Formats: sequence, C-alpha cells, structure tokens
Amino acid sequence: MKIRHRITNKLFAWYFLLVLIFYGTILVFYVNVQKIMSISEDIVNKNYKISSSSKKMIEDLLNMEENEQKYRILKKKNYLDYFINAQKDFETNLNEILQLKSNETLISKDWIELDNSYRKFLNSLKDTKEADSSELLWVPEEMINEWIQRISKARLQNEHDVELATRELNHQGQMTVKSGLIGLGVSIIMGLLGSIFLTRSMILPIRELQKGIKSIAKESLSEQIRIRSKDEFGELAAAFNEMTFRLKEEERMRSDFISMLSHETRTPLTSIRESVNMIVEEVMGPINDRQRKFLEISSSEIGRICDLMNHLIQVSRLESGVIKIQPYPLDPSILVSKCRYHLKPLAESNDITVKIEMSKDIPLVMGDPENLQQVILNLMGNAIKFSPRGGRVLVRVEPDENIQMLRVSISDNGPGIPEEEQSFIFNKYYRAKNVRKHSDGVGLGLSISKHIIEAHNGTIWVKSALGHGSTFEVRLPIA
Repeated sequence: MKIRHRITNKLFAWYFLLVLIFYGTILVFYVNVQKIMSISEDIVNKNYKISSSSKKMIEDLLNMEENEQKYRILKKKNYLDYFINAQKDFETNLNEILQLKSNETLISKDWIELDNSYRKFLNSLKDTKEADSSELLWVPEEMINEWIQRISKARLQNEHDVELATRELNHQGQMTVKSGLIGLGVSIIMGLLGSIFLTRSMILPIRELQKGIKSIAKESLSEQIRIRSKDEFGELAAAFNEMTFRLKEEERMRSDFISMLSHETRTPLTSIRESVNMIVEEVMGPINDRQRKFLEISSSEIGRICDLMNHLIQVSRLESGVIKIQPYPLDPSILVSKCRYHLKPLAESNDITVKIEMSKDIPLVMGDPENLQQVILNLMGNAIKFSPRGGRVLVRVEPDENIQMLRVSISDNGPGIPEEEQSFIFNKYYRAKNVRKHSDGVGLGLSISKHIIEAHNGTIWVKSALGHGSTFEVRLPIA
C-alpha cells in the first residue's frame, strides 16, 4: 500500500511539531517554576523560622541569666516569674525548630544536640534532691554560654543555607528565562523552516505545472513535468502528464493523418491540374472563351490546393526532422533584396512602399538560402498584405549588441495583433480573429517560419500593439 503525503498531513505534522515544542517549553518552564517555589517555600518555612526562633532563643537565654542574677541579689518573686516565662519561650522556640524535623525537613544536627543537652540538664535537675526547690530552675552560666554558642553555630549554618538557596533560586530563575527564550527561538525557527518547506513543496509543483502549461502554449508537448511529491500536487502533476501524453499522441495522429492525406491527394491534384492546363492549351481541341475562363479559374484554385498540400507536407517533414537544413555562409543583404524583388508586384498593386535599412559591414550568416528566403518572403508578404493602402513596410538588417547574432526586423503600420493572441500566432492552423475576416489561408506560414528559424538555431518573435502595427524580428547566428 502506497503512503501518500497529503498536504493536510504535512500541515498537521507541522502543527503537531509546533505544539510539541510549545508544550515542551511549557513543561520545562513549569518544572523550573516548581523548583523555584520549592526553594522559596524552604526559605520561608524553614530558614526564616529558624533565623527568627534562634534569635529569640538567644534573647530568652540572656533574659534567663539576667533574671537569675537579679533574683539572687534582690530576692523579688517577679524576677523568678520573668525567668520562668523566658524559659518557657526558649522551650517553645526550640520545639518549633524541632517540629520542622517531624515534617521531614532537614535541620542542623546542632539543634538536636542542643535539645539533648537541654533535656539532659532538666533531668539532672530533677535528680538533684539536695538543692533548694527554688533553685532547681536556675541554669549555670557556663551551660547558657554553651547553648548560645550552639545556637550561634546553627544560625551561621542557617544563614549559609539561605545564601545557597538564594543562589539556587537565582540559578533556577536564569534557567527558566533561558529555557523560555530557547523554546521561543526554536518555535520561531521551526515555524520559519516549516513555512519555507511547505511553501517550497507547494510553489515548486506549481512552477512545474506553469512551465508545462507554457510548453503546451508553445507546442512543446514532448517534455513532461517532474513529479516531486506524492500529495495532491503530485496527483495533479501525474494527471497533467497523462493529459500531455494524450495531447501529444493526438497531435501525432493528426499530423500523420494530414501528412498521409496530403501525400495521397497531391498526386491526383497534380494530374487534374495538368489535365486542365492541357485543355486550356487546346491540346484536346478548341475551346470557347467562356470555357477558357472557367478552366483558368479551376487551374488557379487547383494550384492553391497544391500549394496548401505542399505546406502541409513541409510542416510534417519539419516536425519529424525529415528535412535537413544545410547551412553555409550567405550574404543577408542579397537575400533580403531578392525577397523584395519577388514581392515588388504585390507591393505596387497595394501602393505599399518597402524600405530596407542595412548597417554597414553586415556580417555573413549561417543558413539555408532556400528555407530562409521562404521565411523572409512570408514575413514581408504578411507585412504588405496587412498594411493599409499607401502604407510602408520597413526592413532592418543589423547585428545585435554582442555581434553574435544578426537581427532582421520587418515592421508594418497595419492593424496590429491583440496582446492576448500574440502567444498563439506561431501555432499551426491558428489565425487571428481580424485575419479570418479579411484574408484566406490556413495559418501555416508563421508555424513553418518558426520551425525553419529554430532549425537554424535562431529565434523569431513578434512585438505588436493594437492599432500601431507589428514588428516581426528574426535572429540568426553569424557565420
């Protein structure tokens, strides 16, 4: 089973890739934010609490020591109450810090050692029976100093942890911004690359199709367009190639049929024309004037049909490559002058002036004189035919800018050719709309001229504007 890469599938894959990158960026961003929140939560719930409680614990220990000394000197009961309250606050703050451990939060071992030392001291007081009941509460100064040192050490450790956590928080923030920028950059790059890929995958087949359509307009049906993909554009290209193949086959069959018909018809037409000529020449006996008139009309029409058949045969031979061009150096000025001489009666009958402009030192060209003369006669004849009475036909012969080709341009001041028809006038059997009403013919002259010029490795084209005449230009390689 063949897999077809539909345009919809390409668009969906591109969209899915962008969505994947987007949500991947969001996921990384979310993970980093969660780490930041976790670090911030530790700082708020653990480090700040330890810092605050440890500060109060040191104050409580100092208050206990101060009230103990005041009580010993002044023997006032309210100092004893102050001592007991300070001790309770100390125990409360210590328990708050130890409570963090029960919540699965890591705390410094100094707090555990402090708690053990404090509990051990309380137990030792309870076991002492010799001391006075009022003195059981007092804490020795050296013990208070030891606890303050432990608390200070734990506070330093906590401050160090806060510093590390703050650095980690800054690092995670930078990573979050970096991952966001990277994700945005990757999304933009993939979006651009995807756009370029999709645009290219659509534009290239369209250009190939456009090229193929232009080739049909130029009768170049032999080349098929390349199938670049297996999507809808590929199917369109395949359908176009199939259509081109069928058109080429139909064109070949039509050309073969016309060639066969022309060959088969030319022989009996030649016999008929010779028979009519023999009758006109009274070989078969005398004829009257009326019979002579109709026989001359018949001979003229038969001659027209024979010329048409010869043109059809010539087109068939040019397309099949049977006629071989045998070029050799020739003088274009002589060629153009001969053509003007042949067309002089037609130009004088229509009161048309034919002017020839030639540059100095015209180079020789490579060409077959008989075929090139047919092209120049056809172009000059058309210019004379379509020029208004009393008009002028201008023939220019000059080398091009690079002196590699010779340019022969034939201009008239006739009605001109509509722009939409200019790309078709070199096609076989095509005749412009304004030509069909005023002139006979089957539209083979320009097609034959094009084949002959291209066989000489030259080019032919037309420049025309409606109402401003036409200029046909031929370029031929210099000898």
